[in-house]
Amino acid sequence: MNDNNTKRMTYLDALGLAQREELEGRDDTIIIGEDIALYAAGGAYGNTDASRIRSAPISECGFAGMAVGAAITGLRPIVDLTIANFIYLAADPIINQAARLRYMTGGQFKVPVTYRASMWHSQANAAQHSDRPYPMFMNIPGLKVVCPATPEDAKGLLKAAIRDDDPVIVFEDNDLWGKKGDVPLDTNFVVPIGKARTHREGSDVSIISVSGSLRHALKAADDLAKDGVSADVIDLRTLLPLDNEAILATLAKTGRVVIVDPAHRTMGAAAEIAAIIVEDGFDMLKKPVKRVVTPDVPIPFSPPMEAPLYPNPERIAAAARELM
Repeated sequence: MNDNNTKRMTYLDALGLAQREELEGRDDTIIIGEDIALYAAGGAYGNTDASRIRSAPISECGFAGMAVGAAITGLRPIVDLTIANFIYLAADPIINQAARLRYMTGGQFKVPVTYRASMWHSQANAAQHSDRPYPMFMNIPGLKVVCPATPEDAKGLLKAAIRDDDPVIVFEDNDLWGKKGDVPLDTNFVVPIGKARTHREGSDVSIISVSGSLRHALKAADDLAKDGVSADVIDLRTLLPLDNEAILATLAKTGRVVIVDPAHRTMGAAAEIAAIIVEDGFDMLKKPVKRVVTPDVPIPFSPPMEAPLYPNPERIAAAARELM
């Protein structure tokens, strides 16, 4: 319900609001990325001084590394990598520098840098621009990885990332950019990194959602309810660190788990979640864990070929019914 403390806006607008609030509220926050000057000319960054808006050349490794240097001198850079696949080009400074400098200097350096990476899957962008790369970065100690699935969490997690003293990668689902929700207007509103959120209470089966799969999970839960199946739906929101307590809590409620993850099946986030369940909650399982994921194939350009690859309500509901 909209009230004086919230405003209904899109996921993309919520991200923009988070950036403007942090840029206007903190002198140490800067933004770096390709075409940033064009966004600034359109008012995307409010009244932020031009010296804090760095429009970079097309060299992701270069400006991602520049941000690490800026961070250890006391700034809080927001790096807009535009399309998530471009994070591969920035991997060396993110993995070898940002993630490790605090540890390697015995805590003398903090690296408060935020990397934004928008996942443009499901939009006929073909194999080189359609990845969901977050599982790769879940393997890197020193990083934090978040995947907001609602406008409220988009604002709250991005603000939390900017304020965090460690490097955080914010993987955004471009399919959600136009989706609307009520967003808190409090400039100090943040969503804690590392905490999942329950979106629907249920007792028969747990649906654990990653990133933009949440809306499909909730639709599947509605469909299951028509058959008398009560689904507990949680959105992990953060992938590194995972909220193991929330994962095991939903397992304890239902004993049946469907994990929904738009990344590839092999070594995906769903695989790690399933491992946690089996290692720490095996005695609570009534049926084997089900994964609804994307098969291990390069993403085709053709929309009719691409669309069926990703999790959808029908596949989620079918997996849940198999556990009943």
